[in-house]
Amino acid sequence: MTNHEHRIQRCLELARQGLGRTAPNPMVGAIIVRDDVVLSEGWHRAPGMAHAEVDAIQNLTGSAKGATMYVNLEPCCHQGRTGPCTDAIIDAGIATVVVGMVDPDPRMQGKGIAQLRAAGIAVEVGIERDACRELNHAYISAQERGRPWVTVKAAITLDGRIADAEGASQWITSDAARAVGHQLRDEHDAVLVGAGTLRADDPSLNTRVEGGRDALPVLLDTDLSCSEDAKVLSAGRRPVIYHGNDVSDRANLEADTVGVARTESGWLDLKAVMADLQSRGVHSILVEGGGQVIRSLLESRMVDRIELFIAGKVLVGGPGWVGGTPYSLSEAPGFQVVRSDIVGPDLHVVLEHAPCLAES
Repeated sequence: MTNHEHRIQRCLELARQGLGRTAPNPMVGAIIVRDDVVLSEGWHRAPGMAHAEVDAIQNLTGSAKGATMYVNLEPCCHQGRTGPCTDAIIDAGIATVVVGMVDPDPRMQGKGIAQLRAAGIAVEVGIERDACRELNHAYISAQERGRPWVTVKAAITLDGRIADAEGASQWITSDAARAVGHQLRDEHDAVLVGAGTLRADDPSLNTRVEGGRDALPVLLDTDLSCSEDAKVLSAGRRPVIYHGNDVSDRANLEADTVGVARTESGWLDLKAVMADLQSRGVHSILVEGGGQVIRSLLESRMVDRIELFIAGKVLVGGPGWVGGTPYSLSEAPGFQVVRSDIVGPDLHVVLEHAPCLAES
């Protein structure tokens, strides 16, 4: 690994501290170095707070004149909640900027790099690019595909069941597996379930990890049948409930209710749901059921990652984690295993449809 690669990897470590907290902004880390000595580090914590480059400049105890800045994403050159990072870099007298990847935001796409070069700063681009894309896969999905990154999570038996024939599901997997599931909630912008899961489990959808924060609860409730006593309405953040636009809103629900069109099959238009969520700053969604919701997402080709927690149990009955009519082998959606590990007594398998959003 070259010195540049090592420095960008450190930027990624810093950036990762903002996981689940920076949307609609990306996760970014920055380092300022002179003569191979790190002068300061910075990272972006949340929207409205200093961007990584500015944070690193503010953390300096001396001058940055003539130094090199490393950053995993192209510095911004537009005015948002904070000022342009390019202006701060130029004003600080930094001589060289090493960038992991170009920012796909239409306001950027190389404009920040061009501004730095026009100011006489040497810029090198593309160091550890694949790792930089992987870290910000949700942000990139929003910018390049116009929708959030969708991860499906399910706790299943060896024969793919999420409950027994009587509907009992607590608990298929271990405490250790459920703890990892709550960590996933902490790392995503939103957590989504359908009306079936809402009725069967009455979930709170909050995050029970030390130092964690609640993702935005999202309910797909076509007929707006949610009980006003549902736990999700009072357990944490105010939820968003999507329902058919032919159903009247209910003022008694402590939630944001949004009517969307139905498809020919009567289900909600998921493209409209995703577009609205993205407009709310949601870039990553953790889907926790039920089977029909997952099937609808598969049919719409909107499942990017699957996180399966598999218990060493066999039920031979009960609902499966994917609903609907059977696929033929030739029609079956395909995913590839990208990681697996043991969590307590359970197996955790991660699969992806498009790892790292690889470009053709």
